[in-house]
Amino acid sequence: MRIITANTNGIRAAARKGFFDWLAQQDADVVCIQETKAQQHQLDDPVFHPEGYTVAFSDAEKKGYSGTAMYCKKAPSQFVCELGWDPADSEGRYIRADYDQLSVISLYMPSGSSSEAAQQKKDAFLEQIYPHFVELKAQGRELVICADWNICHQEIDLKNWRANRKNSGFLPHERAWLDKLYGEAGFVDAFREINQEAIYTWWSNRGQAWANNVGWRLDYQVITPGLVASIRDAWVYREERFSDHSPFIMDYDVSL
Repeated sequence: MRIITANTNGIRAAARKGFFDWLAQQDADVVCIQETKAQQHQLDDPVFHPEGYTVAFSDAEKKGYSGTAMYCKKAPSQFVCELGWDPADSEGRYIRADYDQLSVISLYMPSGSSSEAAQQKKDAFLEQIYPHFVELKAQGRELVICADWNICHQEIDLKNWRANRKNSGFLPHERAWLDKLYGEAGFVDAFREINQEAIYTWWSNRGQAWANNVGWRLDYQVITPGLVASIRDAWVYREERFSDHSPFIMDYDVSL
């Protein structure tokens, strides 16, 4: 099973940059997209509905903002796009595809970098989403959470960690939330199970961040422990640039 997660920073802009041409060559089973910045009626072009995939979109009420999408080679038993609370629902930040014993989630965490109010919104989202993950795991399902967390967990996960210790995305309480998710809740950072190298998935558009690989690892696949033994490979695709994020790809020895 190959799962790709990618923040497209506008799915239409990514399409113009060749994202779907690239995707057609990847043989992915599930593709999780964050930050579509589009409404479904704006995505009628066949490029957004590649042959062989069942697609689901979760749109933000605000046009040109947030939004998630999922492409599944095998149709799930259901897509779940609502959690029953805002801003998860009103900003289209969550989609879950349910299979027999496995669920895959596409999640777009709010950013807190623009203001104190934005950080408070992000913190509230963290508080509300955590028990949802715990509940799903308690049901005995295997989970793959594909998310732009907008958080780096450890110093190795961003190039300039010293300068960002007081900045959103690397704040102590945000990192502690991931500690809790991996510790108390028992989830696993799938990439770190097989690779301890410094890799990044997001680069600022300012300066020469991309060219100099001064990045942040914001995009993760977080899994339940039962999937750890099935991990086969993980990598970031950087040969082309579709967004300020790069696609993060993982292979698992699991069938849907």
